[in-house]
Amino acid sequence: MAKTRVHNFFVSLDGYSAGETITLDTPIGGAERLFEHFDGRVIMGVDAVDDPITLDRALTSTWGQGIGAEIMGRGKFGPQTGAWTDDQWRGWWGDEPPFRTPVVVLTHHPRDSISFDNGTSFHFLDATPADALEHAQGLAPGQDIRIGGGPSTVRQFLQADLIDFMHLVTVPITLGGGVSIWDGQAGVQDRFTIESTTSASGLTHQFWNRRV
Repeated sequence: MAKTRVHNFFVSLDGYSAGETITLDTPIGGAERLFEHFDGRVIMGVDAVDDPITLDRALTSTWGQGIGAEIMGRGKFGPQTGAWTDDQWRGWWGDEPPFRTPVVVLTHHPRDSISFDNGTSFHFLDATPADALEHAQGLAPGQDIRIGGGPSTVRQFLQADLIDFMHLVTVPITLGGGVSIWDGQAGVQDRFTIESTTSASGLTHQFWNRRV
């Protein structure tokens, strides 16, 4: 049975995964320090680069395994708000977005889909979490769906009880403020079994699996 998964989701010690305001210069809203330990190339797989395979790299490289589509919030796609006025904006990733699958971008404002030669396509949708998930499943029959973030999007899917698996990475820093997936989520841990391991880099990887 296909699952809905969260991968490589970075959280500070005080529980934040992004800053409040996204701009072109601060795509994570000032929380970029969360990713100082993270080489983004690992999402291409453990064999994609020549660096030694570390525990962090091995765990984060499972990001794409079995994934048929991603759902992301508008802030992960770009810094714009309101009606789309810049049709030239095609995301943060240039001409080769790393997803290589259909991606559903949640937005209240319509926009035509965008396709790339490497198999990535962005589809803009105004929908509830349940309807967005159904739409993504239609784009990826039988395959898993990744909830890609940001934290507000992950929180909405948790609140709707639609998450089957989460890989959370706690980074040993404090941000002092920002956006959290935990707001309003008292007791959410009771729906999951949770295992964790800490790497030599100081990152703690948690694996949340929905209880059967």
